[in-house]
Amino acid sequence: MRALVQRVSSASVTVDGAVAGEIGPGFLVLVCAMQGDTEKEADWLARKVVNLRIFRDDEGRMNRSLIDTGGAALVVSQFTLAAETKGNRPGFSTAAAPAEGERLYGYFSAAVAGHGVTVANGIFGADMKVALVNDGPVTIWLDSAAK
Repeated sequence: MRALVQRVSSASVTVDGAVAGEIGPGFLVLVCAMQGDTEKEADWLARKVVNLRIFRDDEGRMNRSLIDTGGAALVVSQFTLAAETKGNRPGFSTAAAPAEGERLYGYFSAAVAGHGVTVANGIFGADMKVALVNDGPVTIWLDSAAK
């Protein structure tokens, strides 16, 4: 699984003009299941996300995790993280099939919540509008294939 994690002051996702999910301080997590991914990759990614130490400590260094700060996570599915960009038109053939992607997206969100983190979600497969205030900015790329 792949994820793009952004440290945010706030974030929200809107579908058809209605807010589907929103958080205050925490992480916006754009996530994509890849072909061959299983619960094992989702569990690894969830542990990595909640323990990622990119919040400032009392000395201003990035040394605190989402768990340490009590922050929330807005988890949004984004199959375009699987983009293959050899040419000018990206391909997405390495992304998991939609049904499997949706299942693993839900599993990942539940795994993050299982670590005691408040989770809000987008709507899988919907045309979503994501708004965020990137804090820092801090943006981190994670890929379970690189573990």
